[in-house]
Amino acid sequence: MNKLLIALGVVVVLAFMAFGWYQSGYNQMISLNQQVKSSWAQVENQLQRRMDLIPNLVNTVKGYAAHEKGVLEEVTRLRSQWGKTANVADKMAVSNSLTGALSHLLMVSENYPNLKANENFLELQSQLEGTENRIAVERMRYNQAVQAFNAYQQSLFGSFFASVTHLTEPAVYFKAPQAAEQAPKVSF
Repeated sequence: MNKLLIALGVVVVLAFMAFGWYQSGYNQMISLNQQVKSSWAQVENQLQRRMDLIPNLVNTVKGYAAHEKGVLEEVTRLRSQWGKTANVADKMAVSNSLTGALSHLLMVSENYPNLKANENFLELQSQLEGTENRIAVERMRYNQAVQAFNAYQQSLFGSFFASVTHLTEPAVYFKAPQAAEQAPKVSF
């Protein structure tokens, strides 16, 4: 009788340990997934802040640089395209394209001394620079969350919990635009 109680006790303890392991692994997978989503939401917040600044920046530049119509239209087109994107990968692609177009717009402004002295333009340029820095920080945090999620998902027990939670697709990293792969030309 004592042996039966001891065996039953061992089975109960093992069952609780197995349940604890299962619960811990399952919750870890869900937590990491939520961290990726939360980090992406912060990236989107900063991208939206950028989108909100663009019309004011374009209108300010438009008054001084009317013949730079192509650059202004490209920035406006990409801004509207970003609002139509539905998934993370498309938003990343449009955001990277917009980063290049905004850089070009700011380089064009260098040709207009009156524009560079305009208070509104300087304030908008400063806000845009701050926003770009925030975007870079949030992209880094997002990529860190993606790395933790993907690493756990590919680990021995993590792959089991990924299949249990139906989170088998790896999260997508936010990569730098291809134009960033080469150094810019600097001439004096």
